[in-house]
Amino acid sequence: MESTATQSPASSTYDAPADALVFFGASGDLARKQIFPALHAMVAAGELAVPVVGVAHSQWTVADLRTRARESVLEHGGADDAHLATLLSLLDYVDGDYADSATFDRLRDALSAHQVTHPVHYLAIPPALFETVIDGLRTHNLHLGGRVVVEKPFGRDTASAQELDDVLSRAFPDPAVYRIDHYLGKDEIMNLLYFRFANSFLEPVWNRHYIDHIQITLAEDFGVQGRGSFYESAGALRDVIQNHIFQIVALLAMEPPAYQGYDAVQVAKEAVFRSMRPLRRDDVVRGQFVGYRDEVGVAADSDVETFAAVRLHIDSWRWAGVPWLLRTGKMLATTAGEVVVYFKRPPQTLFDDAQDDKQPNYLRFRLSPVSRIALAARVKTPGEEFTGSQQELMIQTESPLERAPYERLLAGAMAADRALFTSRGSVEAAWRVVEHVLTEHHAAIAYEPGSWGPSQADRLAAASGGWHDPLPDGAT
Repeated sequence: MESTATQSPASSTYDAPADALVFFGASGDLARKQIFPALHAMVAAGELAVPVVGVAHSQWTVADLRTRARESVLEHGGADDAHLATLLSLLDYVDGDYADSATFDRLRDALSAHQVTHPVHYLAIPPALFETVIDGLRTHNLHLGGRVVVEKPFGRDTASAQELDDVLSRAFPDPAVYRIDHYLGKDEIMNLLYFRFANSFLEPVWNRHYIDHIQITLAEDFGVQGRGSFYESAGALRDVIQNHIFQIVALLAMEPPAYQGYDAVQVAKEAVFRSMRPLRRDDVVRGQFVGYRDEVGVAADSDVETFAAVRLHIDSWRWAGVPWLLRTGKMLATTAGEVVVYFKRPPQTLFDDAQDDKQPNYLRFRLSPVSRIALAARVKTPGEEFTGSQQELMIQTESPLERAPYERLLAGAMAADRALFTSRGSVEAAWRVVEHVLTEHHAAIAYEPGSWGPSQADRLAAASGGWHDPLPDGAT
């Protein structure tokens, strides 16, 4: 798919290439771990040659910001090279409280000094501060001709997502709002869309007539890593199912886009979210690993789920009756992301051993740690007997040239390419699917670290032959 910046049916001032990047939260952890290394890579790729104005309330100077940027780039694998020197030269800094009007006066002066007319405002800050910053930009006319990039989470439910969208719309029309989810910037996620629509052999069988069910697992073998307070406010349903996994579902389930461009992709994805049957209590099994309540910031009687398994249905012509089994969790048996599309068995038994196989043919997308695509098919063993075994035909798609998600996403926002961002309609529709079970659910069930979660989740997959447990990377 070509850059949608040149494919959009209509253009406006919001499609103009950015002439500055303003990022709020310049002294924060996200900036240190992700943003500065991404900016360095963008400079190296020739995608960043405009002022970068950091804003924070840290009593810093521009020299402090440049020191932090240098340390960040070197800490995360970058080189002390000409590209780093260029990045440091592009940096400017505004210090101040976001609730103080004088902060935005200083930001306006800084942008005027650089003759900026089309800034990208990137809010690398907690959602609680979004309204304060948006109102500050609007009252100082800093939104005019610009775009805004906001980090997930996009609300905690439908109502809060709508409230956030209302706040953003005070200053920015929807085409100027970029909702950033780093997961959509991963190469292996982009490959789902490419593989699905770049290969004609899939379309005839990519429907309820030939696909039995689909499983998606995003598993981690570690815990909340000192982020207990955050996880208490989120949980696995909000943190992974409603956004990351639903985005994967949309890419796999969407109809072919009507034309080549961002809007067509988003319309097709939104239709999937609107076709998802709202979840009810018995569609979800929630779990909590033993030891979670000992984490700092976690309530002694916490019922927050660190594991969630879901049986989802999409009520569309293509997918009616096909179960989607979704699963995520922390402190599980391994760290892996995997999609397995199971095909229906042949309609007539010609070979007894084929029917005895526990697994039908499948297409497997290994998303992480190393990305691969595998097709499982039965192959006859040598000899006179009609017997065989199922073998995988595998393509390894991992590449050293793969770009980091934030590098790709920020470059897209600067170029007004919305292909990897999600729309307001999709966000709100996805929240409606999980709305009921966020509050009306069974209690979280304790499970042992190193397991695949509570055994009660097995009932969701029982009619489909059970869960497929991803192997550790390198295992066969």
